[in-house]
Amino acid sequence: MKRFYSFYISLIIFGSLVGCLPQEGIQDPVSNLPAKILTNEAYGSHPRQIFDLYLPPNRHENTPTLILVHGGGWKEGSKSDMNPFRDFLREQLPYLAIANLNYRLADAFNKPYPMQIEDISSLVTYLQDHREEYQLGSRLGFLGVSAGGHLSLLWSYAHDTDSRVQMVCSVVGPTDLLDESYRTATNESLREMLELFGEDQDLLARASPIYQVKADSPATLLFYGGNDPLVPNSQGMQLRDRLTELGVAHEFHFYPNEGHGWLGLNLLDSMIKLKAFVERQLPDLR
Repeated sequence: MKRFYSFYISLIIFGSLVGCLPQEGIQDPVSNLPAKILTNEAYGSHPRQIFDLYLPPNRHENTPTLILVHGGGWKEGSKSDMNPFRDFLREQLPYLAIANLNYRLADAFNKPYPMQIEDISSLVTYLQDHREEYQLGSRLGFLGVSAGGHLSLLWSYAHDTDSRVQMVCSVVGPTDLLDESYRTATNESLREMLELFGEDQDLLARASPIYQVKADSPATLLFYGGNDPLVPNSQGMQLRDRLTELGVAHEFHFYPNEGHGWLGLNLLDSMIKLKAFVERQLPDLR
């Protein structure tokens, strides 16, 4: 299953890339709250229902929170896989609060949907209940990779009942579990992942972001590789077309020679685009 983590592994070069990007000063602080890090905080009773929270200095009632959702085929992975993204965002966008969560992993007895969506809902509720304690605003963003991209899109499109999500970014995330190229896949690893959802067509539609997106869905940033062995090109392109049809603000970035993650200049290009998108959709409102 190592290939599910190719994108995470590639991010070890962030140490050199981050220094290449311009730093932007933030406005004079309106508070003198120090930065604070909380690790392995419980948002539920299951051992996997924990998260790390990175609270920026000088935060205030409008400070937004970006939630990171790891991948791993819905049955593997850890919040630590998102640490390179965490480090990049903390350095480049220091006004953000960042929540990096673990969620319950799927197996033959526990389907990914709705279990993992319920975990995200529990985390969002927890953050809302502790807003005063943490001194945070109500605005949210999501960034997910692979299965985490799927979950980020799905929660933002179908389960954000209070319209708090201002932006969602999916990196190589599946969008349509009814896609025929998925249902007939011969890749053994891919088959194992998709079988976790079962065969109920209604459930698969409810669990597919492309069937849940609406005209008032949040701004969406999509990254896909043309040689991805796990996510067909049609997944990102069809969601892009649906977003265009509905008039939802979005960006679609396609790297034709890349797979399920990438390195080098294309990685740097992706991170520059991510930073710019977050700054526009989750600005520092002091």
